[in-house]
Amino acid sequence: MTEILQTPKLITVFGGSGFVGRHVVRALAKRGYRIRVACRRPDLAGHVQPLGNVGQIQPVQANVRVRWSVDRAVEGADHIVNLVAILHEGGRQRFTTVHEFGARAVAEAARAAGAGLTHISALGAAHSSPSIYARTKAAGEKAVLDTVPDAVIYRPSVIFGPEDAFFNRFAGMSRFSPFLPLIGGGTTRFQPVFVGDVAEAVARSVDGAVKGGTIYELGGPQVKTFRECMEEMLQVIGRDRVLLTIPWWAARIQASILGLLPNPLLTPDQVTLLQSDNVVSKAAEEEGRTFDALGIQPQSTASILPTYLWSYRPAGQFTRKNNET
Repeated sequence: MTEILQTPKLITVFGGSGFVGRHVVRALAKRGYRIRVACRRPDLAGHVQPLGNVGQIQPVQANVRVRWSVDRAVEGADHIVNLVAILHEGGRQRFTTVHEFGARAVAEAARAAGAGLTHISALGAAHSSPSIYARTKAAGEKAVLDTVPDAVIYRPSVIFGPEDAFFNRFAGMSRFSPFLPLIGGGTTRFQPVFVGDVAEAVARSVDGAVKGGTIYELGGPQVKTFRECMEEMLQVIGRDRVLLTIPWWAARIQASILGLLPNPLLTPDQVTLLQSDNVVSKAAEEEGRTFDALGIQPQSTASILPTYLWSYRPAGQFTRKNNET
């Protein structure tokens, strides 16, 4: 009897060429899925193709602000993953159009295609938040669940990993600056989560192993203040730097100026965000909406940071002691 080979499921990943996207694509590729990476510049997404076998990963052009491109990217897909987000506004990229309108467009396209949906939001998303970023993230979540009630939504804390814009940014600053800024004294609490763990959570939702219609909060195994994050980073890279407290009022003034740059280091809305802790809520823990419910043991910063921050050490992959011998 001739065996009938089943065609692997097709997954469309919006924002699949970005930091989190490339790890999600890798996790899906390892499972044998066919992957369509929907991004604004597919000509710059060649780096995702080696993450799978020949022909397994296909970058396509799509912009969540342009509805017809979203429909085209979703056509024929079995599951949709939406990773698209911005940290600051610029040009036509506005929080409302990307986080809210874009999320609704992807959800409506997924519903029309009869595909499952996994949506990445952010810890701290709330309609009552003073931050535009957090409010539009919450509006995006509502748009998704109103459109696809059984969608899976993840709210990660600060995501770290080889290409992150958090530890890498401050480690890079430490190369040239004698001090690092601690906005508001560095007392804001985070629960840094490894990008590989977030990618695995997404992959399990695509597998159908995650309960839909639920908002999961993803945080790492430890809660750390901003100051503690900087101290750990400096220890890993072997550099001594002064941690300089920047009062909130001074940070707002700096942000109002830096926010005018094309790729700002800090914006007024980000200062507002930093005034609230970014940790998993007690409600999520009590209701089983964390990594535990997904069967994932999150990895710590201590086990991951040395694997990629070594490039910022004075002697590269060698410690000072090893370099002297």
